[in-house]
Amino acid sequence: MKIVIFGGGTGLSNILTGLKKDYGKKIKNLTAVVTVADSGGSSGILRQVYDIPAVGDLRNCLLALSNIENYVRKVMQYRFTEGQGLRGHPLGNLFLVALLETEGNILKAVKKAAKILNISGEVFPVTFEKTELIAFFEDKSKIVGENEITNYGILSQKRIVSLKIRPENPKVPKELVKRIEVADVLIFGPGSLYTSILPNVLIKKIKETIEKSKALRIFIVNLLTQPGETDNFSASQHLKEFLRISGLNKIDIAILNCGKPSKEQEARIKDENKKLVENDLEELEKMGVKFYLADLINQKDIYVKHDPFRLRDVILKIVKDYDII
Repeated sequence: MKIVIFGGGTGLSNILTGLKKDYGKKIKNLTAVVTVADSGGSSGILRQVYDIPAVGDLRNCLLALSNIENYVRKVMQYRFTEGQGLRGHPLGNLFLVALLETEGNILKAVKKAAKILNISGEVFPVTFEKTELIAFFEDKSKIVGENEITNYGILSQKRIVSLKIRPENPKVPKELVKRIEVADVLIFGPGSLYTSILPNVLIKKIKETIEKSKALRIFIVNLLTQPGETDNFSASQHLKEFLRISGLNKIDIAILNCGKPSKEQEARIKDENKKLVENDLEELEKMGVKFYLADLINQKDIYVKHDPFRLRDVILKIVKDYDII
């Protein structure tokens, strides 16, 4: 079975953690497609200083698939706490920038990092180029930058009506196109809808290749709404927005959570002004989308996140039901 997963942020690295142990067994090819439009934090600073694509989400995905000692993984995620110009940067980000500078481009840097970290599967930046995400809001505002878009959404309480990538048609790795062409399963999410998942499919070549693919398309609905992006969105609204803005013609299956958070997690949800995503199953049925329900909340974390191994179990059940494995 050949799987391609599109995303960014912690959502993508989390699902990779769950699927990693099946690589080379049930999963022949495991490919992570990572957005490089992040404009906040360490990635945003390094983007500006070196005029490069964002590296933070690439770092998280590479480490999620790595087969290295835990102490090495911990060191790669370490953020410096002192030093002018150094504070706040994870070592792994600086490692990738050094590889990019010595190897010549982001794809070569990621490939070299993959060898050093001995990863199970492949990680691809969705494009070689430094890209910017642009959002247009219902109040006619035009906001540039992933981080800036979310912040404006929170402050203005306005909806995003459209998105675009600049440059409009950035270069895409040929190997990545081939992975999508031969994939049995294409997975979208979990992650920030507008700023992590959609940026990947706004790129013309990626969208065209997905549309031509005969692979099963799975959308993992987020556990929680996201302030500034998907406030009060139901499950069907997540899918409708994904299809509307991406221009893709369908999603076959949605994976939904039916679990309940702990009391500690409920307090955290309230503090962060989020809500559990409502499973409006009738609307999904009207859309022609089949769905799988499971308790997917990781109860070991104070934050509400997908349990990577429960998510893996649902994905494997789906591909078995559809005779893919």
